[in-house]
Amino acid sequence: MKRITFLILSITGLYGAVLHAAAWSVNNFLMTGPKAYLTYSSSVAAGAHSGMEECKFQFGWERWNCPESALQLSTHNRLRSATRETSFVHAISSAGVMYTLTRNCSMGDFESCGCDDSRNGRVGGRGWVWGGCSDNVDFGERISKLFVDALETGHDTRALINLHNNEVGRLAVKTTMKRACKCHGVSGSCSIQTCWLQLAEFREIGNYLKIKYDQAHKLEMDKRRMRAGNSADSRGATAEAFHHVHATELVFLEDSPDYCTRNASLGHHGTEGRECLQTGKNLSQWEKRSCRRLCTECGLRVEERRTEVVASCNCKFHWCCTVRCEQCRQLVAKHFCTRRDTTAAAPNHIKRRNKGHMR
Repeated sequence: MKRITFLILSITGLYGAVLHAAAWSVNNFLMTGPKAYLTYSSSVAAGAHSGMEECKFQFGWERWNCPESALQLSTHNRLRSATRETSFVHAISSAGVMYTLTRNCSMGDFESCGCDDSRNGRVGGRGWVWGGCSDNVDFGERISKLFVDALETGHDTRALINLHNNEVGRLAVKTTMKRACKCHGVSGSCSIQTCWLQLAEFREIGNYLKIKYDQAHKLEMDKRRMRAGNSADSRGATAEAFHHVHATELVFLEDSPDYCTRNASLGHHGTEGRECLQTGKNLSQWEKRSCRRLCTECGLRVEERRTEVVASCNCKFHWCCTVRCEQCRQLVAKHFCTRRDTTAAAPNHIKRRNKGHMR
């Protein structure tokens, strides 16, 4: 019990430190813990941070844009939502912690682990064998599970959903791993290759989980049986709901709220004041429609503002070996969602309806 309590305090402090919102520093929580966990604390914090940065990137031009309050994951406080967005936050933060621990292990940052050479010497396929230094995802999975899953102290449906989505994130790290190979042979003939597994770029994991978010499955639960708490009837309802859920599938319990409007109690800022995109190079169709999605469909109008941007320009290479640039000022048009006139706002508010996971 003492060990679990320490882990809960540790991860809560680490996540809080990432958001600069914890009343105590990370060290306050870790000072009393076993020294074994102190080794991994900074990697756990960095992994949680990278997960949320990826979340912000993936949802940068959507109604819900992964606000900082989204990282309040644990179910031991009053924030117990189980929406589609919450499922992604659990998955990406869990993936971020596992990814960072695995990478740091392979880099030799921990004395207690190293490369995964368990397959070395085995034939992997025609013309290649396992060898080299594979990233030790088993280590990253084990330690990240110890930290992240310790947040869930309950045994109700919401806690089980969170644990499931945590696992989806860890599986994403494994699923996206790449095989890298090195050739061997006379005069570079590559008659045989030695291959190993390495982590993909974290952006690829984010893209993978974003697809899982779009395909997330809503659990239909019997509310009467859910209210039975931790009874056999409630556990039976949960088991039935999870029966057809695949291990790699994100799940959620509640429909998403209307992210168009501000709700301070839930940490939703609404879309008023948000920037959107109308013009620019290499914009995706999703980005090009951001003004309609964030502004027009939320009963707001698109306002163009001219903003002065200072950037390096006229850069020249000087022998040897510096590059000198001038500072150029340029007016750039940006677009923001603003309120319509009150007389014209009413007809547009009918577009604020929440369509499932519209974000």
